[in-house]
Amino acid sequence: MKKSALFLASFAFILLGGNAWADFSYNITDLGTLGYASYAYSINDSGQVVGWSNMIGQNGLYIQRAVLFQPGIGIVDLGSLTPTHPSAALSISNNGQIVGWGGSQALIFDPTGKGNNTALGRGGAFEVNENGEIVGWSHTASGDIHATLFDTTGGGDNIDLGTCGGDVSFAYSINNNGETVGVSHGSGGGATLFDPTGNIKLDTGEAFSINNHGQIVGYQESTSGCPQASIFNPYGTTIHLGTLGGRESVARHINDNGDIVGWAYDVSGATCPTLFDSTGAGINIDLNTLIDPMSGWSLEYAEGINNNGWIVGRGVNPDGFGHAYLLTPVPVPSAVLLGTLGLSVAGWKMRRREKS
Repeated sequence: MKKSALFLASFAFILLGGNAWADFSYNITDLGTLGYASYAYSINDSGQVVGWSNMIGQNGLYIQRAVLFQPGIGIVDLGSLTPTHPSAALSISNNGQIVGWGGSQALIFDPTGKGNNTALGRGGAFEVNENGEIVGWSHTASGDIHATLFDTTGGGDNIDLGTCGGDVSFAYSINNNGETVGVSHGSGGGATLFDPTGNIKLDTGEAFSINNHGQIVGYQESTSGCPQASIFNPYGTTIHLGTLGGRESVARHINDNGDIVGWAYDVSGATCPTLFDSTGAGINIDLNTLIDPMSGWSLEYAEGINNNGWIVGRGVNPDGFGHAYLLTPVPVPSAVLLGTLGLSVAGWKMRRREKS
């Protein structure tokens, strides 16, 4: 949801006594499963969603498989390296390219589900941008785990992105400009901006997402050791985004409009999917409050948001199962909104006259 729409909807909500979200909120779609549980990680601007689902394997036990969710159509099993290998799809670009891992290999998945997947090397792929550049992690010749820019042909000419102190690093996100962020573990490490001229430590914690404007989000470790959702500035101060009243929060994704989603603890200690206030003022929103309270859903995590404001993640559905979900914004009726704002302006003018 763009900031202007969110502000207007919030304004209408306040003016209408807290009932406006019944109309100005999100529709929820259960993305289903291949058999039992499911989780959604990434959504592109066309509404294609990827993640994983459990299915019954050859031995009769559930096995995790990478999937492409197609709302209203069905689920595509993206396979793995072999039928017995677990897998997960972690990112889908606006060009429809899908990456993740299967068994012990980073993979480019065949979106048709026919199994023509490309192995990129031992490790895992976390994100692909619109230029087809893929980042994640792989093993070095010495056996360390390092952030990696993958050779998309599968030829093995992968680029070691190094660390920012320590022996272990992961690259979680790459934007269309090739800017890459992640984490370095170990002495001197933390949230990291990987750069050919020298990697930059952003702060303590981990950086999970960078948008096409270079805005970076993740979490920073607080003085108490608890993760706190944050916006990182390579050349300035980290902005802490707060929680929902609990101790911990994590920002998982930021879209090109600057909308940020993730999760946070509330005062009861429950994990809630969160739409973060990007100003750092702490006016964060539990997405559970923006869906129909009669839906029967209890949302837990928000993992991705596209540039249309569509959100994906995981929650407990009305049947009590952990399923992937899709949230799509309900448009604010213009007549209602304009009428509400008109009343507010009239009231403001009247109060001005009374004071004068």
